Amino acid sequence: MTTATPIRAGSGVRVVGGAAGLALGGDFHGKYLSITTYKRDGTTVSTPVWFVAQHGRLLIETEAGSGKVKRIKNDPHVAVALCSARGREVGPRVNGRATILPQSEVSRLGPEFRRKYRRDLIFIKPIRAIQSIFRRERPSPVLLAVIPD
Repeated sequence: MTTATPIRAGSGVRVVGGAAGLALGGDFHGKYLSITTYKRDGTTVSTPVWFVAQHGRLLIETEAGSGKVKRIKNDPHVAVALCSARGREVGPRVNGRATILPQSEVSRLGPEFRRKYRRDLIFIKPIRAIQSIFRRERPSPVLLAVIPD
């Protein structure tokens, strides 16, 4: 049975499903995932990201200094949903808990992301190369693991 429960008082965001709704092992396939994180004041921030489903969890590669990583360090509760490239959600939101994986996992799981997004990387790599010219420091990647509540 699917139930709707509030994520956080006053956020206006509802979750449909639960661990069964996420169906990490089977039905949770797609190209983009909206991950919703929480600021200290409870305000939600949703970001579309690339993801890989593996061993009952969703893996997301991002930059260590990104806002989503900072917010997850403060509050590991997140909500996830399949979405379009622009972030329009196309599936139900599901509560989860995000953790930052050890740096050793980034190199081990990198091939999974390259395999899933090989065509996209043809366009994204040149853009990232140009962006890196204008950055003082090279951002280090981290992996986030999202596990449903």
